[in-house]
Amino acid sequence: MDYLVLLYYCYTPIENPEQFREEHHRLCLSLNLLGRIIVASEGLNGTVSGRRVDCEEYMRIVKADPRFAALEFKVEEAPAHTFQKLHVRVKPEIVHVGLPHIRPYERTGIHLSPEEFRDLKDQEDVVVLDVRSDYEHQLGRFKNAVTLDIENFREFPEKVEELEQYKGKKILTYCTGGIKCEKASAFLLDQGFENVYQLHGGIIKYGLEAGGEDFDGKCYVFDGRVAVDVNSVNPTVISNCHHCHTPSDRMVNCANPHCNAHVPLCESCAEQLDGACSAICQEHPDKRPYDGTGTYPKLSNNYNPEQGLLSYRAPAR
Repeated sequence: MDYLVLLYYCYTPIENPEQFREEHHRLCLSLNLLGRIIVASEGLNGTVSGRRVDCEEYMRIVKADPRFAALEFKVEEAPAHTFQKLHVRVKPEIVHVGLPHIRPYERTGIHLSPEEFRDLKDQEDVVVLDVRSDYEHQLGRFKNAVTLDIENFREFPEKVEELEQYKGKKILTYCTGGIKCEKASAFLLDQGFENVYQLHGGIIKYGLEAGGEDFDGKCYVFDGRVAVDVNSVNPTVISNCHHCHTPSDRMVNCANPHCNAHVPLCESCAEQLDGACSAICQEHPDKRPYDGTGTYPKLSNNYNPEQGLLSYRAPAR
C-alpha cells in the first residue's frame, strides 16, 4: 500500500508549545500529512496519515529531536489518507483527563511489551484494566478485562474508588495506543496503588507484535477507519447491532448530529434507519445524509498555521 497511518505520543516537557505547534504544523503541511496532533507543555500526541515516503521523512525528523528520541511510532498501512484535514492544536494536556499535575515522564506504571503483557494477563494475581470509554470497550476488549462505565477519559479519576478492591493485585492497564495508560497508571500510583503496569504501545502495538491474541472484537480508532481488526489468532465479534441486536462490529456515528452516538449498526439496519441509531433520530429535521459509511468528517478549507492557537493559549509563566 502507498500510504501509512502513524499513531504516536511522547510525554516530555515542551517549553514553548505555541511556537512548537506553529513549526510542527508547517512541517506537516510541507509533507502533505493529514490528521490530528495535540501539543502541550507536557508533550506531543498525534495520529496522521500520508504517503509512505512522506511519513518516513516525518518520523525521521521527529525522532531527530532529542526531546522525542524515545518516541515510538505505531505504523499501519492504508490504501489512502484516513483523514480529510489537518489540525495541530495547543491544549492543556495531550490527552484530556484534568490531571495536569500528573507527569508520566517523572513517574508512571511499568511498561510491558506485547509479549510480556500476553504472558502475564491470565495469572491469578492480575487484573486487566481497560481505561477507555464505554463505546470503545463495548466494540472490543481483552477477555476478562475490567471495564469502566465512562463516556470520556476525563471521568477516569472519579472511578478509581471502584478499583480499591484490586489494590492487592497487579493491575495491567491498556488503551488504544498507550497514551491514556501513561496518565491512568501514574494516577493510580498517586492514589496508593503499588503494582501498576501498562501495555506499552496499546492495543495497536499488541495486534502488530503479538497477533492480538485474546482481544475480542475490534479496536475503535479515531480516524476514518473507525474500527480495525487486531486479532489474527482467535478473533471473535462481541458487539451487537444497536437496533436489531444481531452480532455486528460495524461502528457508525448516528446521522442525527445532536445525538452523534457511537454505536454498532449492521448494514441492514443502517439502511433501514438511513444512518440513524433510532427511528426518533431518523426523523430529526437536522439529520445528515447517509452515504453508507456512518462517518461525517468536516472538511476544513483554508486552514492556516495560526488557527491552531485559537483552541488554547498557555498561561503566562
